[in-house]
Amino acid sequence: MEFALTDDQRMLQDTLFRTLDRVCPLERVRAAAANDEPYAADVWAALREVGAAGVMIPEDFGGMGLSLLDAALIAEMLGRSVAPAPFIASCVMAPLALVGAGSPAQKSEWLPKLASGEAVAGVAIAEAAGGARDGAGITASGGRLTGKALFVLDFGAADLFIVADRAGGLHLVRGDAEGVTRTALTTIDATRRIGELAFDDVTAEPLTEGDAPATLRRMIDAGRVILAADILGAGERMIEKAVAYAHERKQFGRVIGSFQAVKHLCAEMAAELEPCRSLVWYAAYAFDAVPDQAAMLAAHAKAHLSETGTFVARTATEVHGGMGFTDLLGLHYWFKRIGFDRQMLGGPERVRQEAAVAQGWVALNDPAAGGKETRLDRRFRQDH
Repeated sequence: MEFALTDDQRMLQDTLFRTLDRVCPLERVRAAAANDEPYAADVWAALREVGAAGVMIPEDFGGMGLSLLDAALIAEMLGRSVAPAPFIASCVMAPLALVGAGSPAQKSEWLPKLASGEAVAGVAIAEAAGGARDGAGITASGGRLTGKALFVLDFGAADLFIVADRAGGLHLVRGDAEGVTRTALTTIDATRRIGELAFDDVTAEPLTEGDAPATLRRMIDAGRVILAADILGAGERMIEKAVAYAHERKQFGRVIGSFQAVKHLCAEMAAELEPCRSLVWYAAYAFDAVPDQAAMLAAHAKAHLSETGTFVARTATEVHGGMGFTDLLGLHYWFKRIGFDRQMLGGPERVRQEAAVAQGWVALNDPAAGGKETRLDRRFRQDH
């Protein structure tokens, strides 16, 4: 059995690495974060050229027809570059929704446009994945939607939205639909445009050709794996930056990388993050190859990478000392990217609780499941 990437997958990552290194340096990230562009158009154009927009779309509709593992490899490179471009919703979650539950007409209209990057899709499922807050939630009745959805992914300039209602149904809403109010939300991650959608009796197209609740479950699982891969790439880059800085910064006439304490910090980051690579890759592989394990592995990858990524972000910043907190250095873009990924689609505590409930370990309202280091957290780690 082969436990490594294929030649094509290594080539895909290498192509993305070189492309993003060219079109998405830190200066471009800084400029995109500072202005009101929905995303960096030049970075998105470069991703379209290498086929990233259609990675999860079947070849019959103009896509590459690849697996979630391939999408995770792309996400890893995007996290490494903190690329200000749509991907998780438009290239992964929305295509899954249309392929899994869309009608032939909906597929024919939207999948080719998504595959080419001509259209961008947003996804409003945060309430289904992370819990409703501030009165959020969508009610569907007679092909019309009412309510509001928070933390809509790939929100900026989206041409269509995939929206989940309270009952687990999925709906397609055109970006210019009458009665939709878009409000940009401010998060810690300035490289992404996240927003709120308010629906006032808005006409929607239900996705009813397949099993909508099952498709919604797969969208959440895929999204969690992609966020974990994004953390992996961002964490890897933060370690590289910390090691490079430790070889340059001098104190007491020596580079700080020669001090044992700094060596230990860098070694501990690498030791914590490197095993996460196989976890993310296997979770992505299982999504297509071992579907009965997909939800559990997605939860495990999301929860573990969220905590490991937070450790790496904090430690890499500490290695940089006071410079680590400055805008001039730009390390905070990776730090905040990891912080956003940690909470989106469910933080580690919620994800572990959800996994424990699915396995029948605890009841949904068990008060012991609410905090960090609960018995279900320990059980989850021991069994997986």
